[in-house]
Order: sequence, then C-alpha cells, then structure tokens
Amino acid sequence: MTEAEFLPLFDRYRSMVYGLALSYTRSPQDAEDICQEVFLTLLEKPPAPGKERPWLARVTVNRCRDLLASPWKKRREEDDTALERLSFQEPEEAGLFAALGELEPEYRALLHLRYYEGFSAAELARQFGTTAPALSARLYRAKRQLRKKLEELGYEEAVSKNL
Repeated sequence: MTEAEFLPLFDRYRSMVYGLALSYTRSPQDAEDICQEVFLTLLEKPPAPGKERPWLARVTVNRCRDLLASPWKKRREEDDTALERLSFQEPEEAGLFAALGELEPEYRALLHLRYYEGFSAAELARQFGTTAPALSARLYRAKRQLRKKLEELGYEEAVSKNL
C-alpha cells in the first residue's frame, strides 16, 4: 500500500480504531498502542478495496483480545488515573463510560461498533463469525447489562429515555 492510499484511510478511520480500542481495553495508552499496531498491519497487509472499515474493526478487536489475554497484561497493575483524566462534555457521558467499563470487553466492543460506529447487525454478525439472530441476542444481553449498571450508578432517568 502506498502512502497516498494509506493517509486517507488513516484520517478516515483513526478515531474509529482508537475509540474501539479504548472501549475494549479501558486504557488510553493501550488504545494508542493498538491503534499503531492496526495501522501498521494495514500498511503491511491491506484488505480488499472497499472492505477497509470492517477489516480495521476486526483487526482492532483481535489485537484487543490478544492484549487482554497476554500474561504481561494480567500481571501489570491497572492505572486508573489515566481514565480519570478523560474529560466529558456532559456528566451523563462520564456515567455511561463508567457503566460501560463494568461490562465484559466483548459487550463493550459490540455496543461501540453498533451504536457509535454505526455497523449494522448483519455486518457485526460477519465480523464476530455468528448469525444475525445470535448477534441480536448478544446485543440484547449487552444492553440489558448496561441498563442494570446505569441504574446501579443512579441514572434511572437516562435509562428510561434511551435504553
């Protein structure tokens, strides 16, 4: 892949890759590292033209899984101060971020891709290697768990309006 082909893809998808990695790992530093790895992989092994978006999402999720499963990550102490430095425009956003952080990483990634990145259920089913009904059931469970976490954090009003 040439630099002229790479730069537009990088500009278009870097926020998606970083946001997905951050939602999955809950660590800005790890998300930055994964973002770099994903785009290096894009340079080395580009996907078919027109398939970049789902390919980048899949590679990002795989890198996040690899990182969270690594013995190094399991031994390392978590640095919660980095998450505390994240700023949000609305207090509800901080509550949503906290509630999402208590979900399983797979559910966080699924919700992020569906509702922040706009992937369809069919696209996600292909991404996660499952059927559309099975993916819809996962989405339902993820939203149910998120609703429960938001209620525990005292966001009943937001839950009744949006979930």
